[in-house]
Amino acid sequence: MSGYIIANVTVTDPVQYEDYKKWSSAAMQAHGAEVCVRGGKAEVLEGDWQPERLVVLKFPTFEAAKAFDASPEYGKARAARQGAAIMKMIVVEGV
Repeated sequence: MSGYIIANVTVTDPVQYEDYKKWSSAAMQAHGAEVCVRGGKAEVLEGDWQPERLVVLKFPTFEAAKAFDASPEYGKARAARQGAAIMKMIVVEGV
């Protein structure tokens, strides 16, 4: 079954966040992530959720998604993001 990483990002320093985007893109490519959503228009249909910048990544398996998150490549991106954004992220098993 596929694995998905779903993130809601609050960007606090857009200039510094560009470094994170560069390193995270490289990590996604290295780990075979399929970018399903990366920013773009979002509209709440139900509930009180107020997402800001949504990201959805698809991986071949749940384990592959977790491996991406734990990888040195994404660790470099995570370090670049310090002070530039607040990340809320989950991994979920797909069908």
